Amino acid sequence: MIDFNNAAYAKLSPWDLAQAQGELQDILITDEVIHLAFKGIRDSVTFTNRRLIALNVQGITGKKKDYTSLPYSKIQAFSVETAGTFDLDSELELWFSGLGRVKLEFSRGVDIRGLNRLIGDQVL
Repeated sequence: MIDFNNAAYAKLSPWDLAQAQGELQDILITDEVIHLAFKGIRDSVTFTNRRLIALNVQGITGKKKDYTSLPYSKIQAFSVETAGTFDLDSELELWFSGLGRVKLEFSRGVDIRGLNRLIGDQVL
Protein backbone atom coordinates (compact mmCIF):
# COMPACT_ATOMS: atom_id res chain seq x y z
CA MET A 1 0.00 0.00 0.00
CA ILE A 2 1.20 3.53 -0.68
CA ASP A 3 2.52 5.20 2.46
CA PHE A 4 0.15 8.16 2.42
CA ASN A 5 1.78 9.73 5.48
CA ASN A 6 5.22 9.84 3.87
CA ALA A 7 5.15 12.12 0.84
CA ALA A 8 8.70 11.14 -0.19
CA TYR A 9 7.41 9.58 -3.39
CA ALA A 10 7.20 11.63 -6.58
CA LYS A 11 4.58 14.31 -6.84
CA LEU A 12 1.54 13.35 -8.89
CA SER A 13 1.05 14.73 -12.40
CA PRO A 14 -1.95 14.35 -14.73
CA TRP A 15 -2.23 10.88 -16.26
CA ASP A 16 -3.92 10.17 -19.57
CA LEU A 17 -7.43 8.82 -18.86
CA ALA A 18 -7.17 6.20 -21.63
CA GLN A 19 -3.99 4.81 -20.06
CA ALA A 20 -5.59 4.82 -16.62
CA GLN A 21 -8.64 3.03 -18.03
CA GLY A 22 -6.41 0.37 -19.58
CA GLU A 23 -4.47 -0.15 -16.36
CA LEU A 24 -7.56 -0.32 -14.11
CA GLN A 25 -10.10 -1.96 -16.45
CA ASP A 26 -9.99 -5.30 -14.65
CA ILE A 27 -10.86 -3.83 -11.24
CA LEU A 28 -13.46 -1.22 -12.19
CA ILE A 29 -17.01 -2.22 -11.30
CA THR A 30 -20.06 -1.95 -13.54
CA ASP A 31 -20.88 1.67 -14.42
CA GLU A 32 -17.70 2.98 -12.75
CA VAL A 33 -16.22 5.92 -14.66
CA ILE A 34 -12.78 7.48 -14.28
CA HIS A 35 -12.99 11.25 -13.76
CA LEU A 36 -9.36 12.17 -13.03
CA ALA A 37 -6.08 10.26 -12.90
CA PHE A 38 -2.63 11.21 -11.65
CA LYS A 39 0.67 9.39 -11.80
CA GLY A 40 4.01 9.61 -10.03
CA ILE A 41 7.05 7.73 -11.29
CA ARG A 42 5.35 4.32 -11.03
CA ASP A 43 2.46 4.77 -8.61
CA SER A 44 -0.84 6.41 -9.45
CA VAL A 45 -4.03 7.76 -7.89
CA THR A 46 -7.29 7.66 -9.84
CA PHE A 47 -10.59 9.31 -8.95
CA THR A 48 -13.71 7.55 -10.25
CA ASN A 49 -17.38 8.29 -9.72
CA ARG A 50 -17.34 5.83 -6.77
CA ARG A 51 -13.90 5.81 -5.14
CA LEU A 52 -10.27 6.79 -5.13
CA ILE A 53 -7.95 4.02 -6.37
CA ALA A 54 -4.29 4.10 -5.31
CA LEU A 55 -2.05 1.87 -7.42
CA ASN A 56 1.31 0.95 -5.90
CA VAL A 57 3.64 -0.74 -8.39
CA GLN A 58 6.10 -2.96 -6.52
CA GLY A 59 9.33 -4.78 -7.24
CA ILE A 60 12.01 -4.25 -9.85
CA THR A 61 9.92 -5.55 -12.74
CA GLY A 62 6.73 -3.79 -11.67
CA LYS A 63 4.63 -6.91 -12.19
CA LYS A 64 3.45 -6.96 -8.58
CA LYS A 65 0.77 -4.31 -8.00
CA ASP A 66 -1.27 -3.27 -5.00
CA TYR A 67 -4.67 -1.67 -5.67
CA THR A 68 -6.10 0.20 -2.68
CA SER A 69 -9.72 1.33 -2.91
CA LEU A 70 -10.79 4.27 -0.77
CA PRO A 71 -14.56 4.81 -1.02
CA TYR A 72 -15.83 8.39 -0.97
CA SER A 73 -18.44 7.35 1.60
CA LYS A 74 -15.65 6.95 4.19
CA ILE A 75 -14.32 10.51 3.78
CA GLN A 76 -15.08 12.54 6.90
CA ALA A 77 -13.27 15.76 5.91
CA PHE A 78 -11.01 17.10 3.16
CA SER A 79 -8.73 20.05 2.53
CA VAL A 80 -6.95 21.48 -0.51
CA GLU A 81 -3.92 23.72 -0.61
CA THR A 82 -3.33 25.62 -3.83
CA ALA A 83 0.07 26.37 -5.31
CA GLY A 84 1.69 29.67 -4.43
CA THR A 85 4.35 31.97 -5.83
CA PHE A 86 7.29 30.05 -4.38
CA ASP A 87 5.63 26.74 -3.51
CA LEU A 88 4.42 25.52 -6.90
CA ASP A 89 2.92 22.27 -5.65
CA SER A 90 -0.63 21.76 -4.44
CA GLU A 91 -1.95 19.30 -1.88
CA LEU A 92 -5.10 17.36 -1.11
CA GLU A 93 -5.70 15.98 2.37
CA LEU A 94 -8.50 13.52 3.05
CA TRP A 95 -9.55 12.11 6.41
CA PHE A 96 -11.01 8.61 6.12
CA SER A 97 -13.00 6.81 8.79
CA GLY A 98 -10.92 3.86 10.01
CA LEU A 99 -7.81 4.88 8.06
CA GLY A 100 -6.93 8.38 9.11
CA ARG A 101 -5.32 11.12 7.05
CA VAL A 102 -4.30 10.64 3.43
CA LYS A 103 -2.12 13.37 1.92
CA LEU A 104 -1.53 13.64 -1.82
CA GLU A 105 0.91 16.11 -3.35
CA PHE A 106 0.46 17.28 -6.93
CA SER A 107 2.95 18.85 -9.30
CA ARG A 108 2.63 22.27 -10.80
CA GLY A 109 -0.29 22.80 -13.16
CA VAL A 110 -2.78 20.38 -11.61
CA ASP A 111 -6.30 21.84 -11.35
CA ILE A 112 -6.62 21.41 -7.58
CA ARG A 113 -9.85 23.43 -7.50
CA GLY A 114 -11.42 21.02 -9.99
CA LEU A 115 -10.30 18.15 -7.81
CA ASN A 116 -11.85 19.92 -4.83
CA ARG A 117 -15.17 20.16 -6.72
CA LEU A 118 -15.03 16.45 -7.60
CA ILE A 119 -14.47 15.46 -3.97
CA GLY A 120 -17.18 17.88 -2.82
CA ASP A 121 -19.68 16.46 -5.33
CA GLN A 122 -19.02 12.93 -4.07
CA VAL A 123 -18.87 13.67 -0.33
CA LEU A 124 -21.20 16.56 0.44
